[in-house]
Amino acid sequence: MPTPAAPPPAAHDDTRRITLALCLAGFSCFLLLYGTQPLLPQLSETFGISAGTVSLSVTAGTGTMALLLIPFSLVADRWGRERLMRFGLLGAALCALASAWAPGFALLVLARTLLGACIAGVPAAAMAHLGEELPGHVRARVMGLYIAANALGGMAGRLLSAVVTDFSGSWQIGLAALGSIGLLVAIVFWRLLPPARHFEPRSLQPGLLMADIRRIYADPGLPWLFTTAFLSMGAFVGLYNYLPFRLVQPPYGFGPAAIGSIFLLYAVGSYSSAWAGRQVARHGRQRILFGMALLAALGIGATLADALWLIVAGLGIFTFGFFAVHSVASAWVGHRAGPRRGLVSALYLSSYYLGGSLLGTAAGWAWSHGGWPGVLAALLACAGLVIGIALRLRRLAGD
Repeated sequence: MPTPAAPPPAAHDDTRRITLALCLAGFSCFLLLYGTQPLLPQLSETFGISAGTVSLSVTAGTGTMALLLIPFSLVADRWGRERLMRFGLLGAALCALASAWAPGFALLVLARTLLGACIAGVPAAAMAHLGEELPGHVRARVMGLYIAANALGGMAGRLLSAVVTDFSGSWQIGLAALGSIGLLVAIVFWRLLPPARHFEPRSLQPGLLMADIRRIYADPGLPWLFTTAFLSMGAFVGLYNYLPFRLVQPPYGFGPAAIGSIFLLYAVGSYSSAWAGRQVARHGRQRILFGMALLAALGIGATLADALWLIVAGLGIFTFGFFAVHSVASAWVGHRAGPRRGLVSALYLSSYYLGGSLLGTAAGWAWSHGGWPGVLAALLACAGLVIGIALRLRRLAGD
């Protein structure tokens, strides 16, 4: 059999540029999106509002992103992905800078809402762009790098905003630092991303679109995987949103930098995502999803302890399990998606971020009325439902 011809140098160059550009885009999106999360106690004190209300500075952005992922995925399918990603990154950076100097909480939430709207255009287009523009033998590797860049951006944003706030004494400077980085990335991305070579516009005819949606929700696995994304991300955001409120209280007395350091545990999640992908090949999706859902629930339960090392260990265990569940579920969605991969991915991501927004905010009610045990009860309910779904999905044939 003849050896396949090597791709021309131009193709190699485009692959490198696309990989770097989209990894930078993923990094910047999540750097900006969660920048207020470690600052919630400071924002609550500054504006004189409750823990549940101040969490809107996080969930307004993630909720808007969740709601716009599907419309933007359709826009990208019809009119192209490059412009959507370029303007999305630039707009997100400008909104992040605006939120840093908002004179009131309502305007801060408005800026974070617009930030989420801008960011929605990036993941709505990025995964489909990777699938179209990269050769098949590198797609899986680049997709893994893209997801790792997302996690790294989320960790860096939380840590950087907390550390800059702690050393400057101003949460405004912490958010401005993130916005400045986002602006720099947007400029680099604008110049780095090569023109699309394989994009073909897709029809937005309502009849065809509704037929695709009906087929997706008639699938025996996809709606349950969407629900898994909703519940697991809700537990994840709830845990990371309200644990800082516990840790600023006696006997812990954490400051912003110490609280920001807990987000270094995202590195555990980056490892577990890759680990779970390898384990699926050996043990199957069903077993890994079920086992990691159990592990996540165990981690949540461990945070009920008073000893700090047990709290941190529980958070690490939960983070490992959560990212593994997300990795397995998102890959399973791609496996079952069929011809309308862009729409199915958008539905999964929309469920994922909507769960983080709705359940992450609802956990504030549990904190206000039941303290940390109340938050724990709500999060364990989410984890228990994910375990139940994992058991149900074990019955799927051919997976």
